[in-house]
Amino acid sequence: MDNAHQLPCSDENLDDLRAVARDVRKDILTMTAAASSGHPGGSLSAVEILVALYFRALRHNPLEPEWSERDRFIESKGHACPVLYSVLARSGYFPVEELSTFRQINSRLQGHARLGTPGVEMSSGSLGQGLSFGIGVALANRLDGRKARVFVLMGDGELNEGQVWEAAMAAPFYKLDRLTAIVDRNRIQNDRFTSEVMSLEPLSDRWRAFGWHVLETNGHDLGDLLSAFDEAGRAREKPTVIIAHTVKGKGVSFMENNPDFHGKAPNPEQLERALVELGFNS
Repeated sequence: MDNAHQLPCSDENLDDLRAVARDVRKDILTMTAAASSGHPGGSLSAVEILVALYFRALRHNPLEPEWSERDRFIESKGHACPVLYSVLARSGYFPVEELSTFRQINSRLQGHARLGTPGVEMSSGSLGQGLSFGIGVALANRLDGRKARVFVLMGDGELNEGQVWEAAMAAPFYKLDRLTAIVDRNRIQNDRFTSEVMSLEPLSDRWRAFGWHVLETNGHDLGDLLSAFDEAGRAREKPTVIIAHTVKGKGVSFMENNPDFHGKAPNPEQLERALVELGFNS
């Protein structure tokens, strides 16, 4: 059973994916503005990554979220859940109208993704745990004889967590070639640039030293991302990490590369300006 929303990787349908990405950006902005809270910056940087996955690379079925043979997407940077909620809704897991309940009491769409929300594979909160969780899922798939793939999205600031590197050491040891880690390399964490907190470079070499197959890509180029996901699927006897170079706040001029919008929602005036920049009237 394959995802009915998948599109073949060809030039003529990239415009369709770009249109989805544009709608997802609108969702992120309107959700966080309505809640007066949330994390728009890191959600906007990951839009193309999730659109490429859910509408092309990921084998999943929104009508059967618990399908045993599904590929798994794990969002380790769980504070960026607005992008996940939008993509899940637009894939058909729940109504798009439900996005307006973001961060409301009793809503399924809380400030960190959690189990119980259709399509969510891991409850998030503390950073650094997603890759370890993904390793567990990949090992379980192997024991059960499943060919499903596992994708884990991490923030680059999250790589300061020691647990990430314990997991990075374990995955090659177990030869988990159906595991793909994705680093949203937007170079901002919380209220400052990653280089001011702890240098991550040479990032690619560090992952290679741990035994990973390493790819680098433009995290906003859908064609590049699809090619990277395809190549990761061909890796044998080692996991793949895709370092996706992105811009925090991508698509909104005053949010781009601006640490202020890591965890700051747009006010009504900023929302209107942002939607106009994206090509919406307001």
